[in-house]
Amino acid sequence: MSEAQHYKQLVDEWLRLDQNPETRAEIQQLWDSNRLSDLKQRLGSRIEFGTAGLRARMEAGFSRMNDLTVIQASQGLAKYVLKNVDNAKEKGVVIGHDHRHHSQTFANLTAAVFISLGFKVWFFRQLVHTPLVPYTVKQLGGAAGIMITASHNPKDDNGYKVYWENACQIIPPHDSGIAAAIDENLEPWIWDEKLATESPQSQDPAEKGVIENYFKELGSLSAFRADNEASDLKFVYTAMHGVGTPYAKRSFEVFGLKPFIPVKEQVEPDPEFPTVAFPNPEEGKGALALAMKCANENNARIILANDPDADRLAIAEKQSSGEWIIFSGNQIGTILGGATLERMQISGEPVDKIAMLASTVSSKFLAKLAEANGFLFEETLTGFKWIGNRAQELEEQGYNAVFAFEEAIGFTVGKVVRDKDGVSALGFFAEWAIHLHNRGQTANDYLESLYQKYGYFVTDNSYFICREPETIKKIFVRMRYGDHPCPDEKYQYKLNYPATIGGHKVTGIRDLTIGYDSATPDNYPTLPVSSSSEMITFKLENGCVFTIRTSGTEPKIKYYSELASSSTEQARKELKVVVNAIGNELMEADKNGLEGRKEA
Repeated sequence: MSEAQHYKQLVDEWLRLDQNPETRAEIQQLWDSNRLSDLKQRLGSRIEFGTAGLRARMEAGFSRMNDLTVIQASQGLAKYVLKNVDNAKEKGVVIGHDHRHHSQTFANLTAAVFISLGFKVWFFRQLVHTPLVPYTVKQLGGAAGIMITASHNPKDDNGYKVYWENACQIIPPHDSGIAAAIDENLEPWIWDEKLATESPQSQDPAEKGVIENYFKELGSLSAFRADNEASDLKFVYTAMHGVGTPYAKRSFEVFGLKPFIPVKEQVEPDPEFPTVAFPNPEEGKGALALAMKCANENNARIILANDPDADRLAIAEKQSSGEWIIFSGNQIGTILGGATLERMQISGEPVDKIAMLASTVSSKFLAKLAEANGFLFEETLTGFKWIGNRAQELEEQGYNAVFAFEEAIGFTVGKVVRDKDGVSALGFFAEWAIHLHNRGQTANDYLESLYQKYGYFVTDNSYFICREPETIKKIFVRMRYGDHPCPDEKYQYKLNYPATIGGHKVTGIRDLTIGYDSATPDNYPTLPVSSSSEMITFKLENGCVFTIRTSGTEPKIKYYSELASSSTEQARKELKVVVNAIGNELMEADKNGLEGRKEA
C-alpha cells in the first residue's frame, strides 16, 4: 500500500466518524491539497490519554482536541467508571468547563455521553475555576469529575482533566485502564449537545449549594478577620483573561479583605488572551507588565495573579526601592508553608500530626521545616495527582495534611480541595501579607527571616533541548553505567553512577526509571517507578539536591537543582558550580550537541 493510499484510508475513516462540518472540511481540504505531512501529524497517531487526561491543539484529527476525540474519550471514560465505581450512575459525574474556544461544546458532548449511559450528570451552567470540579465530586459524592480546560496553555489548545471518586486527579492504573477503554469505544454512539442542559438527568450543582459551601470552607481558613477588615494594604489582581475574577472576589470577601484593584484589561474571560503572548503568570514580568503598571498607578504593593483556570497563583511584591520581586513557586511555597506552621502554633494545635507535601522537583525547605519542628514531610512524584492522592492517604492514617505545593506555582492550603487551588491560596496569602504588614514586615522580609532561621535555599531550574531520542538514551545510560558499560553474565549492566559531581561527593542517588534508591534498605524507591521516562535524583555532600528528567511532551532534558547555605550569595556561588557540572560532566552538552543552557 502506498503512502497516499494509507492516508486515504485514514481520511475516509475520519470523514465516516466525524459529524462536525468544520473539522470534516479541514481534513478534506488537507487531502484535496495533497498535504500528506499534515495528514500524518493529524491522523497518523491518536491523542494519548494519560494521568493529565488529554491536552492538545484544537483542530481536526485523531491526535487533536475536537468533538470526535472528546466524545471518544468520554465513551471510554464512561465505560471504565461504570465498571470500576460502585453505583456510578447514581453517584453521577461532575462536569465543568472554562472559557476557551470550544470548551462549552466539549463539555456538552461529554455530558451527553454519560447521560446516554444512564448517568446522573452534575453539569455546571456557569464558567468555573478548575478546583470547583474536584470540590463538587467531594461534596456530592460523585463517581468522577471532568474539567474542560487547558489551564495556562496557548489559546489554540484545550484539555480534558479527570478526577476520580476520591476527588483527586487520576493516577495509575486508572490512566492506562481508561486509555484502553477509549480504544474499545471509538465509534460515536451519541452526538447531541442539547442533552447536557435539557435532559432531566442533568442538574446544575450550583443549585445544590456547592459554590456556597466551597466559599464557606474557604472562610474557615481565615484567622485574622478583624485585621483584614481594618487594613489599608492594597492588592492588585489579574485573572490573565481567565475565569478567576468572580472566584477571587469571593475569596477576598470570605476572608474579610477589602476589595482588590483589578487589572481591567485582563479580568474578564477572553479566549483570545489579547494582552499576553502566553497566558501564564509564570512567564514573569512580561505576563505581569499590565499588573505592575496598574499597581504603580494605584500605589499598591502586592500583585496576585491567577492562571486562566485559576488553579495556580503567582505573586509579586514591590520593595521600598521601587523594584518588583516576582516570587518563584518555591519561594511562595516557603512563605505559605512557614505561615501555615506559624498559624497552627499560634492557635495551639498539635504539630506532631501535621503533614506537608511537595513534589520531588520542588524546594526541600519544607523538609527542613519539618525536621526542625517535629512534623511529617513527604515528597511525591511531580504533579498534584500524586500530591493529592498521597495527602488523602496520610489523612486516612491520622495525619493532618494542611499544606502542599509544587514549584510550578501550585498550592493547596488547608483541606478544601485535594488539588492545587489558586483561589484559596490567594485569600490565605493576602491575609498573611496583612498580618506581616501589621508587624512591620513585607512578604520578602518574612521569606528572609525563614531563610535566616532554616538556611538560604537557592534553586536553579532549566533544561537542555535534545531532538535525538538516541542521544537522550545515551546520556542516561552513561549517567547510570559509566563511560564503558559492560553487561554481566545475565546481560545486565552494572550500576556505576558518578562518585563526584562538580568536585562534590555523591551521597545519595534515586533512580525512578530503573527502580534504585541508595537510601532504602533494599535499594528500591518508596516513590513509584516508571520505565517510560527518565528521572534520576542526586544528593551531594555539600547539601545540593538535583533531579534530571525527560519531558513527556517536549524534546527536553530538564533539571531542577537546589542548595541551602549560610547566605543567598554563598548558595548561588556553590550551586553554579554544580549546575555547570550537570551540563558539562553529566550531559556532556557540547559533545552531544545539546541546545540550551550551558552555564548557571
